[in-house]
Amino acid sequence: MIDFSKAGVIKLQLTDNKDCSSTVANILVEGEEVIYTFKTVRDNVVFTNLRIIGINVQGTTGKKRDVTSLPLKNVQAFSVESAAVLATKCSMELWFAGLGQVKLEFDAKTDVYRLTKVIGYRAL
Repeated sequence: MIDFSKAGVIKLQLTDNKDCSSTVANILVEGEEVIYTFKTVRDNVVFTNLRIIGINVQGTTGKKRDVTSLPLKNVQAFSVESAAVLATKCSMELWFAGLGQVKLEFDAKTDVYRLTKVIGYRAL
């Protein structure tokens, strides 16, 4: 499992949903759709209409993957911080029942307010 209690997942950049389609296709449930896919150097975070999926690529070859599922129905609260004029990042903090705080940092170009609509729809 990705250790969200440390520094969080840092500098996520929006990428094509096809980049993770083979990894997440096997775990999606009926009616679940991938909405956004973000990547770091090796890891990915996928937002669906039902959950956030963290994909932690492990090992030197990158073939081993740890997949963490965070259901949006368990979000108790969330906050966003948009990027300032010269800032290089914006962030989102979510508090999950039974897990605690999860912090995600995005590239400054990311519209974090669009993500809140996905989260708010399931969490509220």
